[in-house]
Amino acid sequence: MVGIFFDSLIWLVNTIFFILYIAIIARIVLSWVGADSYNSIVQIVYSISEPLLAPFRRLPLQFGGLDFSPLLVFFVLKLLNGFIVRAIFYIYSLFN
Repeated sequence: MVGIFFDSLIWLVNTIFFILYIAIIARIVLSWVGADSYNSIVQIVYSISEPLLAPFRRLPLQFGGLDFSPLLVFFVLKLLNGFIVRAIFYIYSLFN
Protein backbone atom coordinates (compact mmCIF):
# COMPACT_ATOMS: atom_id res chain seq x y z
CA MET A 1 0.00 0.00 0.00
CA VAL A 2 2.85 2.39 0.76
CA GLY A 3 4.41 1.67 -2.64
CA ILE A 4 1.27 2.72 -4.48
CA PHE A 5 1.22 6.03 -2.59
CA PHE A 6 4.84 6.81 -3.47
CA ASP A 7 4.36 5.73 -7.10
CA SER A 8 1.37 8.04 -7.33
CA LEU A 9 3.31 10.85 -5.70
CA ILE A 10 6.17 10.47 -8.18
CA TRP A 11 3.69 10.38 -11.06
CA LEU A 12 2.07 13.58 -9.75
CA VAL A 13 5.41 15.38 -9.40
CA ASN A 14 6.51 14.33 -12.89
CA THR A 15 3.16 15.39 -14.36
CA ILE A 16 3.34 18.82 -12.76
CA PHE A 17 6.85 19.37 -14.10
CA PHE A 18 5.75 18.14 -17.55
CA ILE A 19 2.95 20.72 -17.56
CA LEU A 20 5.47 23.40 -16.63
CA TYR A 21 7.78 22.29 -19.48
CA ILE A 22 4.89 22.42 -21.96
CA ALA A 23 3.84 25.87 -20.73
CA ILE A 24 7.36 27.22 -21.24
CA ILE A 25 7.61 25.69 -24.72
CA ALA A 26 4.20 27.16 -25.58
CA ARG A 27 5.37 30.54 -24.27
CA ILE A 28 8.44 30.39 -26.53
CA VAL A 29 6.35 29.50 -29.57
CA LEU A 30 3.78 32.20 -28.75
CA SER A 31 6.53 34.79 -28.55
CA TRP A 32 7.72 33.81 -32.04
CA VAL A 33 4.29 33.97 -33.68
CA GLY A 34 3.10 37.10 -31.88
CA ALA A 35 -0.10 35.67 -30.45
CA ASP A 36 -2.96 37.86 -29.25
CA SER A 37 -2.41 38.51 -25.55
CA TYR A 38 -6.18 38.77 -24.97
CA ASN A 39 -6.75 35.16 -25.99
CA SER A 40 -7.74 33.06 -22.97
CA ILE A 41 -5.35 30.21 -23.83
CA VAL A 42 -2.48 32.66 -24.22
CA GLN A 43 -3.35 34.20 -20.87
CA ILE A 44 -3.32 30.75 -19.22
CA VAL A 45 0.08 29.96 -20.72
CA TYR A 46 1.40 33.33 -19.57
CA SER A 47 -0.02 32.90 -16.06
CA ILE A 48 1.72 29.52 -15.72
CA SER A 49 5.05 30.47 -17.28
CA GLU A 50 5.58 34.05 -16.12
CA PRO A 51 6.20 33.24 -12.42
CA LEU A 52 8.89 30.81 -13.55
CA LEU A 53 10.51 33.09 -16.11
CA ALA A 54 10.36 36.43 -14.28
CA PRO A 55 13.20 35.81 -11.78
CA PHE A 56 15.51 34.61 -14.55
CA ARG A 57 14.74 37.60 -16.80
CA ARG A 58 16.51 39.82 -14.27
CA LEU A 59 19.74 38.01 -15.12
CA PRO A 60 21.76 39.15 -18.15
CA LEU A 61 20.75 36.23 -20.39
CA GLN A 62 19.88 38.12 -23.57
CA PHE A 63 22.34 37.93 -26.42
CA GLY A 64 21.72 39.30 -29.88
CA GLY A 65 18.00 39.75 -29.33
CA LEU A 66 17.54 36.20 -28.01
CA ASP A 67 16.36 35.53 -24.49
CA PHE A 68 18.03 32.46 -22.99
CA SER A 69 16.13 32.58 -19.69
CA PRO A 70 13.74 29.75 -20.74
CA LEU A 71 16.76 27.52 -21.28
CA LEU A 72 17.97 28.22 -17.75
CA VAL A 73 14.44 27.64 -16.41
CA PHE A 74 14.39 24.23 -18.14
CA PHE A 75 17.70 23.36 -16.53
CA VAL A 76 16.59 24.45 -13.05
CA LEU A 77 13.24 22.64 -13.38
CA LYS A 78 15.00 19.46 -14.48
CA LEU A 79 17.33 19.64 -11.47
CA LEU A 80 14.43 20.36 -9.13
CA ASN A 81 12.36 17.52 -10.59
CA GLY A 82 15.23 15.07 -10.14
CA PHE A 83 15.86 16.26 -6.61
CA ILE A 84 12.21 15.88 -5.58
CA VAL A 85 11.87 12.43 -7.16
CA ARG A 86 15.09 11.24 -5.50
CA ALA A 87 13.88 12.58 -2.17
CA ILE A 88 10.63 10.64 -2.58
CA PHE A 89 12.60 7.49 -3.42
CA TYR A 90 14.75 8.04 -0.34
CA ILE A 91 11.70 8.48 1.89
CA TYR A 92 10.17 5.37 0.34
CA SER A 93 13.33 3.39 1.07
CA LEU A 94 12.98 4.30 4.75
CA PHE A 95 9.64 2.49 4.82
CA ASN A 96 11.14 -0.74 3.40
